[in-house]
Amino acid sequence: QLQLVESGGGLVQPGGSLRLSCSASTFNLDFRAIGWFRQAPGKEREEISCIGITGGSTNYLDSVKGRFTISRDVAKSTVILQMNALELEDTAVYYCAARSSTSCRRGYLEVWGQGTLVNVSS
Repeated sequence: QLQLVESGGGLVQPGGSLRLSCSASTFNLDFRAIGWFRQAPGKEREEISCIGITGGSTNYLDSVKGRFTISRDVAKSTVILQMNALELEDTAVYYCAARSSTSCRRGYLEVWGQGTLVNVSS
C-alpha cells in the first residue's frame, strides 16, 4: 500500500515559521512530482505548491509566493515545505500528495498523506 506521511505542523504565532516534511515508507518519492495542499475549515482543499522530480521545477499559489519554499532533501527522500511569515489565513490542515508522473503538469494525484495541522494564532 502506497503511503505518505506529513510531519512538522503545530501552533505558531503570526510572523513565525514552520517546516513541514513529506516522506514515504513504501515507495520512493524521488521519482514522483509532489504537491502540498491545504484545507482550511469550511473551505475547499487547494494546492499551494508542487515540485517536479528535478527539483528545479516548482510552482506556488500566489498567496504563498515569497513566503513558502518547496524543496527536496534527496538524502532523506523527503519533500520539505518551509513556511515563513505565517499569517492567520494560513491556518489549515496541510497534506502532501504524490502524482503518478514526474511533472506537476501531468498525471493525477495518486497517493495522499493523512495531513498535519498548522494553527497560526496569537
